Amino acid sequence: MIRYLSSIAVLLSLLASGCANSPPVRDPEFATVEPDLMVAPQPNNGAIFQAGFEMSLFEDLRARRVGDILNITLEEKTEADKAAAADLSKSNSNSIDNPILLGSALSFNRPRFDANGNTLGFTLGSDHSFSGDASATQSNELSGTIAVTVVEVLPNGNLRVRGEKRISINTGNEYVRISGIVRPSDVGPDNTVSSIKVADATIQYIGDGPLADASKIGWLARFFVSAFLPF
Repeated sequence: MIRYLSSIAVLLSLLASGCANSPPVRDPEFATVEPDLMVAPQPNNGAIFQAGFEMSLFEDLRARRVGDILNITLEEKTEADKAAAADLSKSNSNSIDNPILLGSALSFNRPRFDANGNTLGFTLGSDHSFSGDASATQSNELSGTIAVTVVEVLPNGNLRVRGEKRISINTGNEYVRISGIVRPSDVGPDNTVSSIKVADATIQYIGDGPLADASKIGWLARFFVSAFLPF
């Protein structure tokens, strides 16, 4: 029985190690689409030129139809700096003198209390303070090139594009994903467009594997720095 369980454990570890370097199924949000089916026209016998079989030597090769490929140059660079400080304090003091009735102060003869505790006098005081300071600085830069496909031509002529690049390096996988809307006039003669001209852009650069897992905070440590911790 022990030998059987050990064999299963070895088999599972081999499968896990073999699947670790295999990229998972493509994300459908960034998947390509097939171009529209082009039906060849019927030949016109007896004519020298056949419609649909001509070749244009001066045709614009920029992407404009569903399924066409467009190269996007990643030129993303962002910087952010934020600071916040708060200092609050509150002090409260209330007191009621012992009332005087018929020329003498009221008192109770309770042996366990001192003279001040046998009166109706009341005193309450409180003092609260809070001080907080926070700052955050973030800088990101992403450069490179990724080829995407046109998935939809909008009524105004703009192109909805998306694409994904998957790279397997050693024990991990790297993913570059982008989607958005491109204006045809922003596409250069070499069929490229800058990422800063992509509207409604979604850009992802993520990875998986042991190296990516080592840079992530554990679930228990994440709990102690979450907003759910009341302390």
